[in-house]
Amino acid sequence: MEYLSFELPIKDLMDQYQTCSLVGEESGVDVKLACSQIEDKIIEKKKEIYLNLTPWQRVQLSRHPDRPYTLDFIKGITDKDSFLELHGDRNFADDPAMIGGLATIDGQRVMIIGTQKGRTTKERQHRRFGMSNPEGYRKALRLMKLAEKFKIPVISLIDTPGAYPGLEAEERGQGEAIARNIFEMTMLKTPIFVYIIGEGASGGALGIGVGNKVYMLENTWYTVIAPESCSSILWRNWDHKEDAANALKLTPQDALQEKFIDGIVEEPLGGAHYNPQTAYDHLKTSILQNIKAFSKFTGKELETQRQDKFIAMGQFKG
Repeated sequence: MEYLSFELPIKDLMDQYQTCSLVGEESGVDVKLACSQIEDKIIEKKKEIYLNLTPWQRVQLSRHPDRPYTLDFIKGITDKDSFLELHGDRNFADDPAMIGGLATIDGQRVMIIGTQKGRTTKERQHRRFGMSNPEGYRKALRLMKLAEKFKIPVISLIDTPGAYPGLEAEERGQGEAIARNIFEMTMLKTPIFVYIIGEGASGGALGIGVGNKVYMLENTWYTVIAPESCSSILWRNWDHKEDAANALKLTPQDALQEKFIDGIVEEPLGGAHYNPQTAYDHLKTSILQNIKAFSKFTGKELETQRQDKFIAMGQFKG
């Protein structure tokens, strides 16, 4: 387990607990009481830290190297061997940073799309750290149109630091691809449920982020720009990233208060990486509840509800 800087007090207690257990095993001395007391301290320290996270600490948790990524969540919520990945935008190429395909969740057919990062250095380069090219967004739109044709709900899983900013991406119409997705998603006549499972930055997230319901997992963030980028623009360096995180109002609680999202999906104490199966179960439950709630909606009702939802966002002050 890798620990973040603010988690080091927990690491110290975990080391003490492991030492205590090892002493008991090797010496035969009864250390159950001592180990139990340390275990209680670990629980107390976790609550003290994780129930009082700053916005920047939540950003750090969303990027934890052990945190489940989109493919992990797909494997965790879908029926065994049911996910069939589909490739290509039928125009230019396939984009490994944007994945999508058909699957079943407790027998319910769904189309799942999402941004995928990578574990190893080679995989991160291959998937461009979860930053999609235009062909990725066009592939996602193709799959959503396919879902509409067969009346299958769309599940969108977002974990991206933003759309890929490379020259080639701009030459192939990055801005147009994202704008086209936003435009088309408002008019799709099939249910769309969006879940931010990690990072949710800028247009890279919005390109697959228009849904009838939008949720954030507990230790994620969603805003117009990454805190480091905001800091570099306003203060010309990254030193003020914590101030930027506070000002951006990027936490799930902030987004829910501003009515940008519809709810927060609970994570295990400490983050999804502490107990991935629990995180998968919570996400799966939310998805199935939403599919059931929207199952009676007509295509036109789904379209109208989605449009009204996004039109109502924000405030106009004359």
